[in-house]
Amino acid sequence: MHKHKVLRFNRRTAGAAALSIALLLAGCGGSEGSAPAASGQPKAGESAAAAGEEKITLEYWQYQYPAKVELITKLIADFEKLYPNITVKQTNFPYDQYNEKVATLVPAGKGPDIINLYYGWLPKYVSSGYLQPLPEPVFSEESVKKEFFPFVETAKFNGKYYAIPTAVRTLALFYNKDLFKKAGLDPSKPPATWTELVETGKKLTEKDAKGQFVIEGIAWQPGAQLHHWYRDALVYQAGGEDISDDRRRILWAESPAGLEAFKYLIDLSLVHKIGTKDFYTDDITAFKTGHAAMNIDGSFQLGGLKKDAPNLNYAIAPLPSYKEKATQVSFWANGITKNVQGKKLEAAAEFLKFLTSREVQEQWVEKVGELPAKKEVALQDKYTKDEKLGPFIGQLDYANAHFFVDEKLEKDYFTEAVDEVVLNAVPYEKAYEELVKKTQKLYDDYWAKQDKK
Repeated sequence: MHKHKVLRFNRRTAGAAALSIALLLAGCGGSEGSAPAASGQPKAGESAAAAGEEKITLEYWQYQYPAKVELITKLIADFEKLYPNITVKQTNFPYDQYNEKVATLVPAGKGPDIINLYYGWLPKYVSSGYLQPLPEPVFSEESVKKEFFPFVETAKFNGKYYAIPTAVRTLALFYNKDLFKKAGLDPSKPPATWTELVETGKKLTEKDAKGQFVIEGIAWQPGAQLHHWYRDALVYQAGGEDISDDRRRILWAESPAGLEAFKYLIDLSLVHKIGTKDFYTDDITAFKTGHAAMNIDGSFQLGGLKKDAPNLNYAIAPLPSYKEKATQVSFWANGITKNVQGKKLEAAAEFLKFLTSREVQEQWVEKVGELPAKKEVALQDKYTKDEKLGPFIGQLDYANAHFFVDEKLEKDYFTEAVDEVVLNAVPYEKAYEELVKKTQKLYDDYWAKQDKK
């Protein structure tokens, strides 16, 4: 068994988490949203920013994900009732425009005061100077480590936290129970291994007389969640590791596991022919419409499925495993931009405290489907025993969070390597070698710049 890393959950960590949760629950009296602030601080609704006469407006940015936009709109209204002197203005951008807007406006002192960002963007945002460290003692190292799962350490740079998660997501196997029954399969027995995933996928796949897909055995979209599945699940499941503890060296090629995992993912489409890229536009659309029997996806899809496909008869299972169990954990977090100061900074801290409160995290589960980021909230029976949430939470014990230096480029490199094999018949080994080389250079260049600072 390979060495557990800082960003990897293990059973010892889980035991410690359970103990800390027991202590937290024993010491909690009342809900987090209405509890008094730390000693010497105003109570909720009476912050330094809200208690005086000064009116403060905060600009909040996030990307356009319907379930999140709808929930944040409600939460802002709730927050403004608690803090009548603080107004929060929400602005949303399409995902593919988001980083460009930030890069253009934040350095010019414009744009958001508080920003919702993917954890994989943090290294770039921090190194570019877009963010400031979270204010202490509101978000002290002691309190953050005590309250949140260990993955929060990926938001820490030079000893300081630059963002705080509201919710997290892990990957799991979504599967259509009706299509299982139609194929003569038992919906209570989803595939649990790599081999079973292929065998089950073949039985679920339907094609027309021309050999075109009618139903995919498994949705296959490398640019969606499959590149995450590769780094943080398949590589570990095959007995390898993703990245060195100092975050500087890509480890995929240091054992046979990396290439084996790369080949397995590609072969689902190229060899076993149980899925194909862009079928019904993308993976989640194919699954929602009943044209993909299985899909590797994140817990964040639960809210969208509930809203867009309320009659879809589906279930969730842990990711099929191989030599070891593994899944991916990721999160969207909230940070404060570099130019926020004074009373506005105090108000921004209050808003972040509100967004990470127990009540808000529970609403996030209900409306979006993402998992609570705080241990005491996530490990409640109502979530761990839930038929859809439980499989996600149960995998946190062996979840991995990849450290991105450039999330977009790393995804692009991976999908380009897959396309080279599938579309251009480039040998697996050659495409994989180039993928590792390009990704490592990205890290070398990033760290060379950091070391000069």
